Amino acid sequence: MLRDEDRIFTNLYGWFDWKLAGARKRGDWSNTKDILTKTPEDVVEIVKASGLRGRGGAGFPTGLKWSFMPKQNTGKPHYLVVNADESEPGTCKDREIIRHEPHKLVEGCLVAGFAMRAEAAYIYIRGEFYNEALHLQHAIEEAYEAGLIGKNACGSGYDFDVFLHRGAGAYICGEETALLESLEGKKGQPRLKPPFPAGVGLYGCPTTVNNVESIAVAPTIVRRGAEWFAGIGRPKNTGTKLFCISGHVNNPCNVEEELGIPLKELLEKHCGGVIGGWDNLLAVIPGGSSVPLMPKATCDDILMDFDSLREVRSGLGTAAVIVMNKETDVVKAIARLSAFYKHESCGQCTPCREGTGWMWRVMERMVRGEAEPEEIDTLEEVTRQVEGHTICALGDAAAWPIQGLIRHFRPEMERRIAARKSGAPVFETPASVAAE
Repeated sequence: MLRDEDRIFTNLYGWFDWKLAGARKRGDWSNTKDILTKTPEDVVEIVKASGLRGRGGAGFPTGLKWSFMPKQNTGKPHYLVVNADESEPGTCKDREIIRHEPHKLVEGCLVAGFAMRAEAAYIYIRGEFYNEALHLQHAIEEAYEAGLIGKNACGSGYDFDVFLHRGAGAYICGEETALLESLEGKKGQPRLKPPFPAGVGLYGCPTTVNNVESIAVAPTIVRRGAEWFAGIGRPKNTGTKLFCISGHVNNPCNVEEELGIPLKELLEKHCGGVIGGWDNLLAVIPGGSSVPLMPKATCDDILMDFDSLREVRSGLGTAAVIVMNKETDVVKAIARLSAFYKHESCGQCTPCREGTGWMWRVMERMVRGEAEPEEIDTLEEVTRQVEGHTICALGDAAAWPIQGLIRHFRPEMERRIAARKSGAPVFETPASVAAE
């Protein structure tokens, strides 16, 4: 359980002033000049020692990622790109940071940019986040006026610019190289790697792409020390984390908690529990729509961190917890996600372009029970042919929800097929059964 004094995002719910004066009262921009008196290597080492892992989904060690940037002058500018294109279904944490604590992100850009010898940060924000973009642009302008960024940022002798760029609402632009393509004014399609962005990124220059939350927590980590952050959570799964909880809970919410909190405690402490009680739980998607769901038996004692969830063949992802109770048509829910990934595929890779549409059409038939039992195996086989065979991870994201469904709810899929053939109802909730 996270102590109040360990919370990083103290205005997550927008109860206080989000502008510069309010941010300074909460400790933002305090002693930032002192941070910039350290060497870039020192800042990178602090972030490494803290154990911070990327908060955008992959969980890659943030300090290690920063260390990939060239240490010497390459004759080209270095860039930091912040991925604020939050489009993963169920995920709504970055928009709250930007809306209510934009100065944490701007200060984070300065600290992270300094650590990577960057000349500028580009914040790529999702086009639908209109009001959030207004808040962030206002915060950037306030920081410039106060001398916190720009020429001689914070009086440190370091020059650093921050630019806000609005996207056009494409999920694929959340993939880091597709984001770079879009930022350059091109079609948002992922690039082949290598070369990696740290070598050849934005405009062909060394670039690091990080998630909003990863950047926003950096100043607090450097200010309070790596030991403090590393002392929260479990080894290799340290620090605080924003969780977005939606679905069949009594009080859906965003909350900052300790990484590794038990799922049951997270839902009962902050969300008033599952609608209908814990025994009414059917399944949980723990990390946004692209990770496999977990049945109730797994949810009973699972810890919400990267490694615990990987051990049960799911993932923390963006920590967007989607709760489904026994009223849920779980096959239809996963079919709806299949429609989303089919719609958002950029079409560059054949397995994804063709596979996402094929999987969605088969899933729609599975919802109605219009299939043969052996087609379940065929469906899983196709997900394996898509997974790992595309330039970016969208193919994996489309395949994993279906794989999780087949792994844990195959009997339900088979029951529907049998029910269709016998003329029985294909889907029955416990409530509809009771009504009879």
